Amino acid sequence: MKFGIVPINIGIQSPDQSIGLAQLAEGSGFESVWTFEHVVVPIDYKSKYPYNESGKMGAEPNTNFIDPLIALAAIAAQTKTIRLGTGVNILSQANPLLMAKQIASLDFMSGGRFLFGAGIGWLKEEFRAMGTPYEKRGARFDDYIQAMKKVWSGETVEHQSEFLDWTGFQSFPLPVQKPHVPVIMGGNAGKILERIAKYGDGWFAPIGDPNELKPRLDELRQVCEGLGRNYDEIEITCMWSPNAGEDLVKAMADLGVARLVAPLPALGADVPGAIGKIGQELIPKFA
Repeated sequence: MKFGIVPINIGIQSPDQSIGLAQLAEGSGFESVWTFEHVVVPIDYKSKYPYNESGKMGAEPNTNFIDPLIALAAIAAQTKTIRLGTGVNILSQANPLLMAKQIASLDFMSGGRFLFGAGIGWLKEEFRAMGTPYEKRGARFDDYIQAMKKVWSGETVEHQSEFLDWTGFQSFPLPVQKPHVPVIMGGNAGKILERIAKYGDGWFAPIGDPNELKPRLDELRQVCEGLGRNYDEIEITCMWSPNAGEDLVKAMADLGVARLVAPLPALGADVPGAIGKIGQELIPKFA
């Protein structure tokens, strides 16, 4: 089992705080650090946050939301082995060519440590602020993933679709990881399982209960079989609270989960102390 922490970029009061936590996690045996993304948090919004009953994010509009790729680039320069993940970037509202370039550059500069977590987004007001249509964001996401993989191939790019008209160019540097940076798709609704089976290398599942996760994994396996995709190629990442104990870690491992990511708020008031304790007492048992 691999372990990570999230988010390394929200509520941060100084670069040293973010970099220091990442260095501590690396030294404690954690495999990865992760970010969340919102370009803006509207002062008021009608869109419903899908991951709690209140329908509202925990972050206030004035919370420091460091851009994920910039935060991870700073961390990459001050660490050596820990992997750097976006959990997740909102691809459907981004420019996919610029995003592909930034991802390849970060993977290159970090020596192949980047994990591209991507989602379609849910905050309509943010899409409006970004100047991107909220409608068809799922179809746009699917198209962007396919197009970005062409950019990362090093070959001459030809990609014409409803959303893009790319022709006659290449982009360098290429990602260090081959055939491309792992694409880990986030979410638990809509066509997410079909998207993962078609285009993903992993699933960042916002599920911390093995009983809830098992039927979803069974469903993903069935979708993969129907599409001729090898289910075993898909790496499963889940959210995890250390307070749940070792039995939950074992249950997740038995389901085939490869990585558990702990939200920093779940680590309590002494986050550095909790990271060190997990590194000493838990991670070696599941290495």
